[in-house]
Amino acid sequence: MRSGDEHVDDETLTLLALGEDITADDRAHVAACARCTAELDALADVTDLARSAGDLVAPAPHVWDAVAAELGLGAQARPTTSTAKAGTATATSTTTSTATTPPARRAGSSDSPGAEVVPLAPRRRGRWGWVAAGAAAGLLVGAAVTWGLVDRTPATDVVATATLDPLPGWDAIGSAEVEEHRDGSRVLVVDLDGDVDSQGFREVWLLRPDVSGLVSLGTLEGSSGRFDLPAGLDLHEFSVVDVSEEQFDGNPAHSGDSIVRGPLRA
Repeated sequence: MRSGDEHVDDETLTLLALGEDITADDRAHVAACARCTAELDALADVTDLARSAGDLVAPAPHVWDAVAAELGLGAQARPTTSTAKAGTATATSTTTSTATTPPARRAGSSDSPGAEVVPLAPRRRGRWGWVAAGAAAGLLVGAAVTWGLVDRTPATDVVATATLDPLPGWDAIGSAEVEEHRDGSRVLVVDLDGDVDSQGFREVWLLRPDVSGLVSLGTLEGSSGRFDLPAGLDLHEFSVVDVSEEQFDGNPAHSGDSIVRGPLRA
């Protein structure tokens, strides 16, 4: 029997959170003990989070580096795909071997026809059971922490924005922002609002502040558009966003009729 001040150990609480069966004595103590109940609830929350995440994608190396740095792990702690696969294969092989090997041919038994197989009585989960349960809990915690870091890491950073004001003859406003992705690529996102109906089409440009040079980024379809920026384009030099009305006249140059315009600011 358990003494009044003896709490259920962490391994048993981990098993219970994972849905494993525990002794009636342990279960009764958890039900009556506020401390053990709180620890069980915390473990159950981690388990539910890991299970609800679906198929987890292996994180990028820099994500694991952040986890390792936070937990004080060394560089050698980073898991590899081959190691993970090897561990899975070993566990599968062990389970299959135990399930399919006839009792008379297990280690320690005789191959002679007259050998007697003595069944072993069920026994309480041994030390390796606790180790396996602890490892499973560690994987769940690691998956939850990694998933949280992945979710909180933005896919892009907004490095510049612009307010687009109307030019004479137009009743429109707009906005623009430059998104920078993890790989260094950049995208200009343009939104236009107002009366911009015309007989032609709208084109997005980046201009020098003195309008001495310009770069065409493409046609704006509808009120919003995303435009890939050339890798070598200097946004300090071409820092003004311009949306113009163009005609189907075969002339690729700027028409001189701008709808909205505004400078990018970091």
